[in-house]
Amino acid sequence: MSAESQQLVWNPRPQLIKRLAECVQPILDRQDKKTGRFGTKPWICSDQNVLLPLAAAWAIKDPANPWYCRKALLDAIMLGGDALIDDQDSRGMWTFRKKDGSTWGQIAMPWTYSRWVRAFALIKDAMPAARRAKWEKRLRLGYTTISKTAVRQIHNIPCHHAMGLYCAGQVFGRDDWKKQAAAFVRKVARTQHKDGFWSEHRGPVVIYNFVYVEAIGGYHALSGDKSVLPALRRAAVFHANLTYPDGINVETVDGRNPYHPGRVSAGNVGFTFTPEGRGFLLRQLGRLHAAGNKVGADHAAQILLYGAAGPAAVIADAAHWTSSDGKIAVLRRKPWFVAMSAHTAPVPANRWGQDRQNFVSVFHDKTGLIVGGGNTKLQPWWSNFTVGDRKLLRHKRGDASPRFVPPPGLIHTPSQASLKTPKGGGLNVTLDYGAESGSVTVTPVDDLQVRIVYACTPKGKRPVHGHLTLIPHVGRVVKTGAGASEKLSGKAIDLSAKAAGGWIEHAGWRLAMPAGTRLVWPKKAHNPYRKTGHSHLSEGRLAVEMKFSAARPSYEFLLTVR
Repeated sequence: MSAESQQLVWNPRPQLIKRLAECVQPILDRQDKKTGRFGTKPWICSDQNVLLPLAAAWAIKDPANPWYCRKALLDAIMLGGDALIDDQDSRGMWTFRKKDGSTWGQIAMPWTYSRWVRAFALIKDAMPAARRAKWEKRLRLGYTTISKTAVRQIHNIPCHHAMGLYCAGQVFGRDDWKKQAAAFVRKVARTQHKDGFWSEHRGPVVIYNFVYVEAIGGYHALSGDKSVLPALRRAAVFHANLTYPDGINVETVDGRNPYHPGRVSAGNVGFTFTPEGRGFLLRQLGRLHAAGNKVGADHAAQILLYGAAGPAAVIADAAHWTSSDGKIAVLRRKPWFVAMSAHTAPVPANRWGQDRQNFVSVFHDKTGLIVGGGNTKLQPWWSNFTVGDRKLLRHKRGDASPRFVPPPGLIHTPSQASLKTPKGGGLNVTLDYGAESGSVTVTPVDDLQVRIVYACTPKGKRPVHGHLTLIPHVGRVVKTGAGASEKLSGKAIDLSAKAAGGWIEHAGWRLAMPAGTRLVWPKKAHNPYRKTGHSHLSEGRLAVEMKFSAARPSYEFLLTVR
């Protein structure tokens, strides 16, 4: 993105007041009037996160807000907090439940605690003395545990905890908590990469970067600490550069999350404190509305309560952006958007850090993302290259504790990578896998075509494969040059280039398949947020396989938007 910007003003209060007000009744309709629990069964503690937007609606005086100081709303908020108290253990923790019925141990859920204590700060003076004392006792219990155990390592969860701890320190007159929280948040801000991200799993985690921004922004709003503003500005520039033109996060550099179609991030309160951040919010709001969506109640509440209005610098598209360390490159040649990463990492032994295996994405303004989709685990078919036997690494259905590190005999993540800009334009990434080295070059030809070249000359005896991953649209038709036409479903596809008649077509694009390649579907993901790792069909990838040899060292694909 270019440093040049268009000056606008960010002042969304009228729209956000209206949006918050219209969200209240649907939330209240989902509350069990006996238990105080919100949401659908099975109940999870995060269902009570709505306490903050409800408290905001109760506390914000505005002619457009009919919920201001309404007793029925206050009663619902107090009952909702009581539900959290009823489920706490002796340390103030809750059982970490998920909607699929799985449990993940005990946790002082940071998102729930920070919203609960901020809701308490808004309504405490209107609460009956006994109810207020009950809440205060249990919030003190939780934040005592958080202070002692949860604000340690630099990570998105402790950062959010620190923001909540600062608020708890204000509410309960605990200067020691405020001091502890401030020192930690400042430390987090200092550890930010100069390109605006916090590193987890050896590189950026784009979606979780928003967690840091929200936490630091909330802390700044509560404390007035201006020392964290440069970090918020850098983060805004990072996200402006690593967001697709349709508003969805670029997954190519993300070590935690793959591509999420349709999920346009609205940003958060942390973006409101700098012109660059406000510009990002304006742009994302436009993209959100274009997708037919609205901001949520929590987003509206936090910006109304803590956000800042002011001039907005909307960062314009640039033809080419490269990170300061040369490990991220973005090419914007409208209507094409190409992203490449050179962030590599050993395969993490835990489920949360994804295998950094897929380093290329190709987007078109008309179709959205076509090539790429990011990273997963236990799935070598998502890797740009593999060396060895791919069957050695796979997810066994129902296995909740798999071994994520591949055994000897397979390399599916590179040890190092490098980016460059070829003379003919485009982007290139070179990836090293032990003794083998492969490269991928993407070059826009014109507004409708892009050329993709995979190259590798094997040096050893183990097989070397390349994989071009394509974003599936389940339910939409896949056509072939041989005349076949079928809706993409759970039915397996294994189709050589010859059998496909030399090309496939899907979701508005056509891919010319070189001789010797084959299309395989579905190549499923491992979803770390489900205990058994199972994933839905739509989370998988269409994969085009290549096999390299001295006689066949490269494959050239022509991708055309129809």
